[in-house]
Amino acid sequence: MTTEYSGSGDPRRSIDLLWGRGPGTEARRGPRPKFTVPGIVAVAVALADAEGLAAVSMRRVAQRLGVTAMSLYTYVPSKAELLDVMVDAVGAEAVPEAHAPGGWRERLTAVARTNWELYRRHPWLLQVATSRPVLGPNSIAKYDFELRAFEGTGLADVDTDQLLSLVLDYVTGAARAAVLAEQAERRTGRSDAEWWQAWAPLLAEVLDPARFPTAARVGQAAGEEYGAGDPARAFAFGLPRVLDGIAKFMPPSTP
Repeated sequence: MTTEYSGSGDPRRSIDLLWGRGPGTEARRGPRPKFTVPGIVAVAVALADAEGLAAVSMRRVAQRLGVTAMSLYTYVPSKAELLDVMVDAVGAEAVPEAHAPGGWRERLTAVARTNWELYRRHPWLLQVATSRPVLGPNSIAKYDFELRAFEGTGLADVDTDQLLSLVLDYVTGAARAAVLAEQAERRTGRSDAEWWQAWAPLLAEVLDPARFPTAARVGQAAGEEYGAGDPARAFAFGLPRVLDGIAKFMPPSTP
């Protein structure tokens, strides 16, 4: 996957776009703008969903709108700013009205699964490095909502932030494995199960269990249990283990 970086555009223009302060973002007196920023972003998101992030350019978005790229620059100055607004727009999908019932563990489980589903709907998000976070209203609302999964635990604020990052990083890695498996199947025309069926007999010809006893034993057991790798199964197995680790970090009195 190629990587794009959030926060790469002009700071002022990005903030104005994200917070609805500019042409096509808010109601103004005078002639109605031909386009709106949310409308442009919706087209860009649909393009990324269908063809991947590499397909998104000002020219391609303009083509879908039936205009030239120059017609869009009044609204969005470049792909860098467009990318931030795209990330912020889909982030709204991961902010439910309320947390799941139960304690911190149930709430974090729901947060993780919501993010997993977000990546499955918009796999191009995995190509966006957000170490410089998108500072839009939906992204901040998402962060605020997810932090509240720890309410009542008594954790320090910094620890809360770090533990949330731990969970979200786990989800990102699991989702990336799922997307890469799907891409491999599309590009090769062969599923993981079919790939293993072709390679396993050949591996058996050369693999000496005496030389690699642990790999041979565990690999055979795993293959008999669930066959080819299943990213969704791996995600479902690993998430409770991550939460088990967080439980060890919680103050003793935490419910």
